[in-house]
Formats: sequence, C-alpha cells, structure tokens
Amino acid sequence: MNRFRTTGTNSSTVVERSDRSRILSVAIFVIVVCVWEGAVRGFHISPVLIPSPSSTLVAMYRGVIDGSIVTNLGVTVYETLAGFFVGSFLGLILGGIIGQSNLVERVFYPYVIAFQTVPKVAVAPLIVVWFGYGVTSKVVITATIAFFPVLANTIAGLRSASRDQIDLIVAFDGTRWQAFKYIKLPNALPYIFVGLDVAIVLAVIGAIVGEFVGSQAGLGYLILQRNFSLDTAGVFSILIVLSMMGVGMHACVQAIRKRVVFWVSHQADSVSGV
Repeated sequence: MNRFRTTGTNSSTVVERSDRSRILSVAIFVIVVCVWEGAVRGFHISPVLIPSPSSTLVAMYRGVIDGSIVTNLGVTVYETLAGFFVGSFLGLILGGIIGQSNLVERVFYPYVIAFQTVPKVAVAPLIVVWFGYGVTSKVVITATIAFFPVLANTIAGLRSASRDQIDLIVAFDGTRWQAFKYIKLPNALPYIFVGLDVAIVLAVIGAIVGEFVGSQAGLGYLILQRNFSLDTAGVFSILIVLSMMGVGMHACVQAIRKRVVFWVSHQADSVSGV
C-alpha cells in the first residue's frame, strides 16, 4: 500500500512540475514580446530595422490570407521531410554496417568524416547545378546535412552494447543476428533517436539553405523576395513560421521516441520533471 501511495505522490509531483514549467515558459514568452513591442514603439525604431511583434503578426496574417506562406510552407515541409528520411535512412544503414565491423570503420569512416567537414553551403551551388532548381536539389542538400548525426549516433549506440551480454548470447550458441536484435539494437535506439532529433532540426536549415542558393518556391525563396522589397516584418513572420515548424517536427520525433524507447523515456522524464 505504501508503495502505491508513494508512486501516486511521485506522479502528482511530476505533473505539478510540468505545469509550472509550461506556465514559466509562457510567462517568459509574454514578457519578451511585451518588452520587444515597448522597445520598438518607445525608441521609435524603424520597421525596416526591427519590426514590432504586432506588425509581424499582421504580416503573417496577410501571408496566410493571400496563400503565399501556406503554399511555400508546403514546399519547404516536403523538402525537409524528404531530405530527413533519405538522410536518416542512409545514416542508419551505413551506421549499422560500420558499427558491426571494425574493419569497415577503419576503411570507410575517415571518408565519411572528410565528406562531413566540407561546408554544405559551399557545395550547395554545385548540387543545384547538378540536380536543377527544383525540389530534388533541396532534398539532396537536406539529406547530406541530416545524414551525419544519425550515422554517428548509430555507430556510438551499437558500440555501447555490453560485451558481457554479447558473450553470453555467443556462449549459448546465439547468432550474430540475435546479438544484434536483442542486445545491440535496443541499446542503440536511445542514441539513434538523439541523432534523429538533431537531424530533423538540421533538415529545416538544410532546406532553407538550398532555397537560398536557388529555388522557385519555398519559405527560403519567400524570405529572399521580402528581403529585396525591404519587408522586414514579412521576413520576421516567415522566421517565426520556420521556428514553429522546427519545434513541431522536434515534438513529433520526441513523441515517437517515448513510444519506441519507452524504457528510457520514463526515467528521463522523471528526472527532467516532464
């Protein structure tokens, strides 16, 4: 009975902490917006330099009504998700192969590191030339950016498996596939989801970089248009949309992580107070 009582008390404490953190987060947001609005109005700052939150919201409303934000948002979301899935898939496959073999790691991993150290902004114009100004080049750029975090974390997760547990499976005539399935993969999943979480945020940046270099649609293309017309409020409104997009995608990955890696998320959430 005491154990159940303690569990219920801990659950209520976690909920209370979660509510307090949400209230604090909202309060900080409101304070920042109020200070921002007051500073712009009080110091008579030019809207070309820094627009007020109210003018940014008006610009966002106009962009939604005329369809420019919604249409270009769809393009950017597609580029981001397509590049994320392609890059993550390749990172998982190659990471799984490298994580299983020391020889493969010694042979191929230096080339992967060399490829990763090349600035993607410098390579992006070449990718646009190779794949055109359409969606394909943006997906390729996004995939190259999302690839490495998943690869590195997959390798680290597979290598972190307990050697004693693997030896125990081998001692009972277990196969390499069984060692991978029951020991290495479950141990690697928390690492993999960390890589996916990083990759989904970087994928948004990759899509915008590709649209900056050369595109015919997308939020990055829309930012360039509004920059040329000195519509700073319009630019800020798109940046807010991009931030909301990134936060939403991050939340989706976190929700999937809690479902898949449930044995880790419970402990982590209890510590963090979520």
